[in-house]
Amino acid sequence: MSTILSLRNVSAFYGQVQALRDVSIEVNEGEIVTLIGANGAGKSTLMMTIFGQPRAKEGVIVYRGEDITALPTFQIARRGIAQSPEGRRIFPRMSVEENLLMGAQVAKYADYDAQLAKMFMLFPRLQERFAQRAGTLSGGEQQMLAIARALMSKPKLLLLDEPSLGLAPLVIKQIFGAIRQLNQETGLTVLLVEQNANQALRLAHRGYVLVNGGITMAGSGAELLARPEIRAAYLEGGH
Repeated sequence: MSTILSLRNVSAFYGQVQALRDVSIEVNEGEIVTLIGANGAGKSTLMMTIFGQPRAKEGVIVYRGEDITALPTFQIARRGIAQSPEGRRIFPRMSVEENLLMGAQVAKYADYDAQLAKMFMLFPRLQERFAQRAGTLSGGEQQMLAIARALMSKPKLLLLDEPSLGLAPLVIKQIFGAIRQLNQETGLTVLLVEQNANQALRLAHRGYVLVNGGITMAGSGAELLARPEIRAAYLEGGH
């Protein structure tokens, strides 16, 4: 199994504050890898650092054999990495259709109609809401749109940041089901940041635990789910 993404001893800062400390993780092609940890552990910072905002101050980020540590964000996106950021960050004044068009720009609209049809199969609600302003969608629909917009660029690697945040259990089930389906049917590689450790570890092939900006534990999803310290900290009333 070939490695698609590798972070080697990466440290990152916001001003004087160190957000990531000597982080090393690997994501193999076709895997779902999850990163779990408490609020403020540095999970979202790690996702942003892969995209060069903030820049890694130390260490190396390698994607498909190429050092992308110093590349501009738009160049990283063009290499086949897409991000669905925390808080969704759709374009609220634009329609669903216009949001999806924005996602397709990176791929220069290649196979736009075919890609759109795939998104409608994955998230039928988006077809129903196609002409509607994105800001008027429900939270769950906005999350579906954020993921679909990222997928319109036909990425090799999808970075998913807190997809279940603030959503009802039924919608969370739908979102995680769509991620599993994408991975199984298309082999899409996913790096998932998620506070809902139970859902994330059940979905993921492998996981890492991030505490105060550093990796403290790694293993398969099943192994981490079975660890008593993980259960105590994240599953049994923990955060």
